[in-house]
Amino acid sequence: MANLGIPLLVQLCLGFGVAGLLWPEKFVAVFDVLMFPWPASSRTVRANSIAAIALSLSLLVTMLIKLR
Repeated sequence: MANLGIPLLVQLCLGFGVAGLLWPEKFVAVFDVLMFPWPASSRTVRANSIAAIALSLSLLVTMLIKLR
């Protein structure tokens, strides 16, 4: 079970990133709650989705380096 932490986090980040890129209008309501003082838009959802994909790639590289 201890070996499932990073791969699960990679999949979770990648899933939210791709979903945010494909359906930004569905994530705007969630970002309205998360970013309370600022209004959420499709642009901010896309930016956060790209950041989530970048995070998943960096976690994947970290995981592959640790396996060596």
